[in-house]
Amino acid sequence: MPAEFAAARLDVFVRHCLPHLSRRVLDRAIGAKLFLLNGRAGKKGDRLAAGDSLLFAGPVDWLAERPLPTAVLEPPVIYEDDSILVLDKPAGMATHGFSARDDTTLANLIAARWPELLKVGKSRWEPGLVHRLDVETSGLILVAKTQAAFDRLRLQFRRREISKTYWALVWGDADAEGVIDFPLAHDGSDRRKMRAVKPVDSGKRLRSWRALTQYRKFGAAQGMSLLDIVMTTGVTHQIRVHLAAIGCPIVGDALYGAEAKERFGLSRHFLHAKRLEFCHPGDQRRIKLEAELPSEWTDVLERLGIKF
Repeated sequence: MPAEFAAARLDVFVRHCLPHLSRRVLDRAIGAKLFLLNGRAGKKGDRLAAGDSLLFAGPVDWLAERPLPTAVLEPPVIYEDDSILVLDKPAGMATHGFSARDDTTLANLIAARWPELLKVGKSRWEPGLVHRLDVETSGLILVAKTQAAFDRLRLQFRRREISKTYWALVWGDADAEGVIDFPLAHDGSDRRKMRAVKPVDSGKRLRSWRALTQYRKFGAAQGMSLLDIVMTTGVTHQIRVHLAAIGCPIVGDALYGAEAKERFGLSRHFLHAKRLEFCHPGDQRRIKLEAELPSEWTDVLERLGIKF
C-alpha cells in the first residue's frame, strides 16, 4: 500500500485505483467481499495503513475498462454506412452497463461486431451510442461510427433537431391529441423513479427538468388507447411519467402503472421507439427510418381489435 494513502478509506482508495468503474459497481464488489485487506474481506469504511495488502478476489473480467464482446443476440440492423449505424433494440436488453459485470447489453454486442466503436463516444461503457432506451423499451437506437459523427449527432440532440417518435399502448381513453409539459424531477421516495412536477407543487423547491411530450390517439379498444408520441425533450422516463401523470399509464409498466396488473403474459411495457429522423452527420441529407412493431405487440393489438 503506497504511503500517501495511509489512513485513507478502502472505498476511496479503490475508486482512485479503478476510476473507470462506477461508485455503485465498486460498492457492490466491496459488499460482496471481493476486496481482501490483509487476507480478510474488507469493508468500505476500513482505514488503510502503509504496508497493507489489498487484493481483488473476483473475476478479473469485472475490472475491464470497456464492455467485453458478447455476441449472444444480434439485433436487426436498420441502416448502416461509414458514419452511422441504426439498430432495432429488442425489449429486455439494456442499452449499456456500468461495468464488465453487465455482459448482455447492446454495448456488448456492438463491441463484438464493431470493436472499432469502443473508441467512439463520451463514455467507455457506451461505444458510439448517441442516446439510450429503457431496458423494456424496444426500437431504434442511433450509433455513431466515428467521433466526428458522434459529436455532430449529439449537437443535433442538444439543439432538438432529431425527431423521435414512439408508439405506446396505454390504459384509459386518451384524448384525440394532447401536449404534456409537466417538468420532471427525481422522486424522493423511490430512487428508481422520476415524478411529474404539477402546478400544485409550485411551492416546493425541487430540482426539475423541462419536458415536453406530444401525442395523438389513433386506436382504442377495451379501455386502452394506442398513441403516437413525439418527444420534444429527452428526460429520463419522460414518456412513462408524463402518460401516468394524465391518468394513462403504459400497459405493462410496473414502475409507473403498478395498479394495472394486466401485462398480457409479457415481461415488458408497451413502448416502442418506432421512427427516427435526423440529419446525416456527413453529407447532411435528411434520414428517416422506421422499426416494425415486435410480434408480441402485434399479437396483443390484434387480440384487442385495435387497428394499426
